[in-house]
Amino acid sequence: MKAMELGIGIGTGFLVYLFFLGWAQSLLPILLLIGVLIYFSHSVGLKNPNNKKFKPLTEKTSGNISFKDIGGQEVAKREVIEALDFAEKRGLIKSLGIRPLRGILLVGPPGTGKTLLAKGAANYTGSAFLSTSGSEFIEMYAGVGASRVRDLFKRAREAAKEAGKNSAIIFIDELEVLGGKRGRHTSHLEYDQTLNQLLVEMDGLGTDDQIQILLIGATNRADLLDDALLRPGRFDRHVQVDLPDKEGRLEILKLHARNKPLTDDVDLEVIAKETFGFSGAHLENVTNEAAILAMREQKTQIEQKHLVEAIDKVMLGEKAQHKVSTDEKRRVAIHEAGHALMNEYVRPDSVGSVTISPRGKALGFVRQTPAEETLLHTTDYLKGQINILLAGAIAEELIYGNRSTGARNDFEKSLELAQLIVYSGLSTLGIVSESSLPKEKLHNTVSEILRQCEESTRSVLNSSILTLNNLADILTDREKLSGDELRAILAEGAFPVTNEKTS
Repeated sequence: MKAMELGIGIGTGFLVYLFFLGWAQSLLPILLLIGVLIYFSHSVGLKNPNNKKFKPLTEKTSGNISFKDIGGQEVAKREVIEALDFAEKRGLIKSLGIRPLRGILLVGPPGTGKTLLAKGAANYTGSAFLSTSGSEFIEMYAGVGASRVRDLFKRAREAAKEAGKNSAIIFIDELEVLGGKRGRHTSHLEYDQTLNQLLVEMDGLGTDDQIQILLIGATNRADLLDDALLRPGRFDRHVQVDLPDKEGRLEILKLHARNKPLTDDVDLEVIAKETFGFSGAHLENVTNEAAILAMREQKTQIEQKHLVEAIDKVMLGEKAQHKVSTDEKRRVAIHEAGHALMNEYVRPDSVGSVTISPRGKALGFVRQTPAEETLLHTTDYLKGQINILLAGAIAEELIYGNRSTGARNDFEKSLELAQLIVYSGLSTLGIVSESSLPKEKLHNTVSEILRQCEESTRSVLNSSILTLNNLADILTDREKLSGDELRAILAEGAFPVTNEKTS
C-alpha cells in the first residue's frame, strides 16, 4: 500500500512537471480515467471484509505471568483455576459427564488485574493464548465484525495445533463493545451481526473438539452485556475482580517491591492502610513513583517518605508550580482544617494526612484511611460522609462569613450521597422508585438531608472554633500534616473526638 501511494505521488509530480513544459495536455483525459478507476478500486476494497488492509487482531504472548505474580485476588484466582482444570483433566470430566466451561467473564473496575488473570490462565494450562479488544471487531461495513470473530476462533485452533497443544485461550478485553445488548444500535445491524456470530462460535465449542477453546472476557460494565451472552453454556462463570482490601493491597505492594531496594524503615503495612480504594494498577504506580522520587534525590534506596509522597502524587498528580497568595493559602488551610476536624469527629483515627500543597487541580486534600473497610453503608455512615464534605465550606463561612468556589466538588459529592440515601430507601420517603419519583419531591428530600447535615456540622465546628484556627495556622506554616500529627494537635486543643451520631 505504501509503495503504491509513493508511486502515485512520484508519477503525479512527474506529470505536473511535463504539464508545465507543455507536453502533457493530451494526457489529461487518460489521467482522469485512471483517477476514477483508482477511486472505485479503493472503495470496493474497503467493502471487502476479507481485505488484508484491515487491521489484524492483536496476538500477544502471555509472557511469564503466573498466578503467583497476581496478588490481592485470591477468590478470583481460585475461581479461574478451577475452571482451567477442566482443560487439563479432560479424561476425568468425561467420566463424570461434566461439560467443560466455555467462557469465564471477569467483571471489575479498571486496573484490578483482569488482563493479568487471563495471562496467568494461559500459563497455568500451557494453552495457546490470543488477546484482542472488543473495539477491534466493530466497523461501519456490514459483515466485517462477524468475519473477524470467525477468523479469531479459527486462528486460535491453528495456533494451538502449531504449538502442539490441545487447548487455546481467547481473551477479549472491553467485551461490552462487542457484546452489548442487541437493538441499541438502530442505524445499522453491524453490532448485532458481530454479537450473533460470537454466540454461534461459543455454542460450537464442545467436549469432542480436538482443540478445546476457553473464552475469557473482561468488562467493567457487565450491565451493558446482552442477556444471551451471559447465560450458562456461554459465559458459565462470572468472576468478580474487585478492588483489593488492606491485606490484598499489602500482598500487591510486596509483589511490586520485590525488585526495588527498600530501606529497613519501610513499612508496607502502613502504605497498604493509607491506600484505601487503590487498585492493583494504582499500587504498582505508587511503587514506581516512589522509585522515581528516590532517583530525583539521588538515593540508592527507596525510603518510607518516598512511598508516602507517591500516594499523594498518584491520587492528585504532581505538585503545581503556580504560587498561591497568602490570603488564598489561609482560606485553603481553613477549608482543609474543617474537613480534617469533622473527619476525626465522625470517625476518629481515620485521617491519613492533610495538605494544602496544590496538586493537579486540587488546592488541598484530606486523605482518609478508615480502620475498617465496609461494603454496606448505613444512613449514619452516609450522613457522616456528607458532614465531612460540607465541613470545608462551613469552616470558611464561620471564619470569613462567606464561602468560595473551592467547595463545588464537595457539594456535588454531597448531592450524590443524599440521592443515594433516598434511592436506597433510607430517607423519610421510605422505599421509592428511582424512575417514577417526582423531581420536586426528590429535590425537597435531598435539600432537607443536606440542611440537617449542615446544621450538625456547623454546631461541631462552631464549638471548636479555636482549635480550627490553631490547626489552620499550623497548616499554613507547615503545609502538610500526617494523621498522627493532626491527632496530637487536636488532643492539645481538647477537641471533642467522638463517634456519636452527628445528624
